Amino acid sequence: MLESVEAIQEQEQIEQVEQAEQVVVGNIYTGKVLKIKPFGAIVSLPGTAPGLVHISQITAGYVQSVEDILEIGDEVNVRVLSRDSASGKIALSMKDVPQLEYDEDDPDGYGFIPPPPVVSPAAAAAFEEKFKAWQKVSNERIAGLNKRNKRR
Repeated sequence: MLESVEAIQEQEQIEQVEQAEQVVVGNIYTGKVLKIKPFGAIVSLPGTAPGLVHISQITAGYVQSVEDILEIGDEVNVRVLSRDSASGKIALSMKDVPQLEYDEDDPDGYGFIPPPPVVSPAAAAAFEEKFKAWQKVSNERIAGLNKRNKRR
């Protein structure tokens, strides 16, 4: 009897490893939050074993508590960071992955808020340079208008 239980457990471990091999590192998948732990969230992946989103991989900013961001049953988009074929463990990240949010007050009735666009650091720097140049010209024009108004 004990041998059959051990055989079943061994077979389950082999199946978990085989399922984990279906996950491609770097790809984005939609999963559901199964459990919340103090160190992260366990997320189910379609057709494979669940993976862990570490608390440091939930958002770009500081996360005090996982419960502040996620709830059990939430659907999230995750990127596969790594997978260990020996143990079947899968590391996931929600950083820099667009998430869909639901808004019940949406007048169109669709309810989904599109994710914000991902802006590259180079594009952000170029925008800041253009903004500073515009701000300088604007301040000069306002100073000229103020000077002209004082003469009147």
